[in-house]
Amino acid sequence: MSGEKFDILIGIASYNNAKTIGHVVRAVDAGLKKYFPDKKGVIVNSDGGSKDGTTDVVRSATIDHAAVFLSHPVYQIHRITMPYNGIPGKGSAFKAIFQKSVELGAEACCVVDADLRSITPEWIELLLSPVIKKGFDFVAPLYSRHKYDGTITNSIVYPMTRALYGKRLRQPIGGEFGFSGKLAEFYLKQDVWESHVARFGIDIWMTTEAVANNFKVCQTFLGAKLHDPKDPGADLADMLVQVVVTLFNLAEKHFEAWKGIKGSEDVPTFGFKYHVGLEPVKVNMERMLDIFRTGIRDLKPIWVDILGAGDFGEIEKIGSLDIKKFRFPSGLWAIIIYDYALAYHKKKMSPEHLIKSLVPMYLGRTASFVIEAENMDMAGADAEIEKLCMEFEQKKEYLINSIKGVQK
Repeated sequence: MSGEKFDILIGIASYNNAKTIGHVVRAVDAGLKKYFPDKKGVIVNSDGGSKDGTTDVVRSATIDHAAVFLSHPVYQIHRITMPYNGIPGKGSAFKAIFQKSVELGAEACCVVDADLRSITPEWIELLLSPVIKKGFDFVAPLYSRHKYDGTITNSIVYPMTRALYGKRLRQPIGGEFGFSGKLAEFYLKQDVWESHVARFGIDIWMTTEAVANNFKVCQTFLGAKLHDPKDPGADLADMLVQVVVTLFNLAEKHFEAWKGIKGSEDVPTFGFKYHVGLEPVKVNMERMLDIFRTGIRDLKPIWVDILGAGDFGEIEKIGSLDIKKFRFPSGLWAIIIYDYALAYHKKKMSPEHLIKSLVPMYLGRTASFVIEAENMDMAGADAEIEKLCMEFEQKKEYLINSIKGVQK
């Protein structure tokens, strides 16, 4: 295989995913054979030292021979499984995939999660065709998700990314992405692999760098994303820190690129949007509210310093409400996130400590959304998220003026 070139590369980052990765590999294999029979394809498994036989499953997974393809594949699909180096995490695994993409000269690439239960062969066509047939450099996923799933995306990452960069990429930390070989080479050259990007920060970093550097971006509808759903009230502190620190760091880096952008616009969207059944997401409301109220008591000096006495007073009022009346206004939440971005800019404390102090507030806002959306269908919940996005867009000038005030 040395010196051999490939048209398509599919990357799968893994760590102890033996139970699910076989299905993912079979779906990828079938997708390549069905939709790209005339392309040379390779599946690259970038593994973090699995102890459960994950890499053996990758090598041995086979498609049922009863599967019928309209076109007979011209080329055998190769598989490579390799360990990655660096900080343990998804980003380090992706770096190895980018390296292999450049080494093998791939024209189009995509990455998919190793724990997916809902992936189908069609996902491969949907993630790669915009690159191969339409000349896009970056393809973000668009999923149907339960209204309580993806709360970090819905309450912070999507609204802020949309407001700053002006593109309505609905799932900027979705996990599955298509990208051109040119963009893979760009990613590889960036000096970020000792930062939070090496862990959970990789998804928002990939999305933001593609948008901020004027690569051609779009999104594609994949249906439901079924994996291991997480209670938004469970301990997501590490993920929140790594994602939000990366988000704020990118906002710092690209200030000149986004400060003049007003409003937002849709991006080209591919795939047929259809209704899908979704798994319920359990929510521990009491735990979220307890952590929020404990934060009001224990973090008062920090929150007053970041938000000011007036907004902290509003937080105290919210904390005193009983569960039936509990509401955390969207406009206040947008200002709080911008105040945290400003505190990051001013280096008020270490990035990790700063964002950990946001966790109780995030849980309070999430609890409010869960209460408000309890009797809403998906369309109603989406409308609430749209209102939040508009608050972020309308209050963007506050962030810009505050940053300029610091710079004077």
